[in-house]
Amino acid sequence: MYIAQEESFGPVMVISKFKNGDVDGVLRRANTTEYGLASGIFTKDISKALYISEKLEAGTVFINTYNKTDVAAPFGGFKQSGFGKDLGKLFFPSLISHLTVQINEKPT
Repeated sequence: MYIAQEESFGPVMVISKFKNGDVDGVLRRANTTEYGLASGIFTKDISKALYISEKLEAGTVFINTYNKTDVAAPFGGFKQSGFGKDLGKLFFPSLISHLTVQINEKPT
């Protein structure tokens, strides 16, 4: 799907079907794109969401929320979505990859 492979800036959300329990297949599809700015996971299973967030190649992973950030959290993407991080104590050394995970424990 073309839109899922591009880095779109705007109000765009791609929702994809997957077979029940095929978490590794979902991760393969998510990580085959050349971009990795941010991603979102919506689930009742927080332990599964944390497992997925560790495996996703994205600079920020939102769990049960989207685009709610802490201004002190480092911001930046992986792959073609940028190198290094802006903000926070991790601005320098930008050669290290850091992941920011935002969790809303009460899904809306």
